[in-house]
Amino acid sequence: MSANTTNNTSAVLSLRWENGNLYILDQTRLPIEIVEIRLDSIEQVWEAIQQLRVRGAPAIGVAAAYGLVVGMKPLIHLDLDKFLVRLKENAGYLNSSRPTAVNLSWALRRMQDFATVQSPQVISASQLYARLVDEAVRIHQEDRAICRAIGENGLPLIRDGMGVLTHCNAGALATSELGTATAPLYLAHERGMRFRVYSDETRPLLQGARLTTWELQRAGLDVTLICDNMAAFVMSQGLVDLCIVGCDRVAANGDAANKIGTLGVAIIAQHYNIPFYVACPSSTVDLQTATGREIVIEERAADEVLFFGARRTGPEGAKVCNPSFDVTPHELIAGFITDRGIIQPPYAESLAQHFG
Repeated sequence: MSANTTNNTSAVLSLRWENGNLYILDQTRLPIEIVEIRLDSIEQVWEAIQQLRVRGAPAIGVAAAYGLVVGMKPLIHLDLDKFLVRLKENAGYLNSSRPTAVNLSWALRRMQDFATVQSPQVISASQLYARLVDEAVRIHQEDRAICRAIGENGLPLIRDGMGVLTHCNAGALATSELGTATAPLYLAHERGMRFRVYSDETRPLLQGARLTTWELQRAGLDVTLICDNMAAFVMSQGLVDLCIVGCDRVAANGDAANKIGTLGVAIIAQHYNIPFYVACPSSTVDLQTATGREIVIEERAADEVLFFGARRTGPEGAKVCNPSFDVTPHELIAGFITDRGIIQPPYAESLAQHFG
């Protein structure tokens, strides 16, 4: 693993593939430092996903596709059958890094399915490896196009003078470009529209403060950082006209898992009659999971709650509950902003129609 620190913020990407190498922006260092890391082994990719150096459901999926390529590169000397066996093992290993975001398993399954289809057409593991590289690049390119489509489809929701509240980071840092929840905001800003964004800080890891506020501010948007427990007050003052959040998994009935705290935002938004939208790519829709009750919620380390940065804020020995996600019931969601349009209730029917 190698790192490069820079103060140049003009062209920061969540990840990139260049000359056969995978580079990620270490998001645990933001907003203090911009540090890009080259990941040279599958173990480093696993650690980067698990430790949130690369994060956000779409970016995790892209990183996993490239990570599988990184893991298979040293194995191109194997015969084809053994190469395919190791491909399956490595995909399972990467898939264990984080359980909630479906894009991770989706990208790894797509890479495995692609290898199965391609293997009869090649004569060596090295030939199959080259095609796997091309497939990972396609997944990356598709994510860019998907984010732009989400932005175009969500753009009509943005109006001059409105206030938009978002939670966690579903921005460019969570994807390949533009983000999901932020994509309509970026496009509206490009078109000269004037509006306000309120960014929840998102405890305990502060992705809204460290990441969303940082990237929107440097892009020139009017963004105001608020603590999570200020969202109700800001809505009560009539400052918020629309809520848009990202998503890590959508169940077949429209229940949506997103960063912890999203459920509270949705409940408050319903109380104040504010439309609550979820922005997500097609790959986040999981029709194999019937409802939100079946979504596995990642439980993270207690120290994330017991400390605020390097400073201890909870007593030693305290019991800690630290779920990384919660599930917003479908009845609280006004619509899903996707690359295939805005999906509206009833979700069991509409999701199946568009993504089945």
